[in-house]
Amino acid sequence: MYATVRSYSGPERFAEELVNRQDEVKGLLEGISGFQAYYLVKTDQGGAVSVSVYDDQAGAEESTRQAGEWVRANLSDLNVSPPQVSSGEVVIRF
Repeated sequence: MYATVRSYSGPERFAEELVNRQDEVKGLLEGISGFQAYYLVKTDQGGAVSVSVYDDQAGAEESTRQAGEWVRANLSDLNVSPPQVSSGEVVIRF
């Protein structure tokens, strides 16, 4: 199992827009091979953190690529900065 964490610094409306368009986000990410889970956290600082979990590294990397394209195509008016991305093998799971 492989996970990718994307940390967005803002704007605060970014998380709200993802919530409003969650069916689109769900369809996009679930359509990638090996999808297991997706979480979005609206941070106290007004940003957002997403966690995507896939069977393997290829799926996780594809989710980052497609998520970036989707944000640029659908939320360009928010001027969202590229996220900080961390990825790796999941080594503990409860």
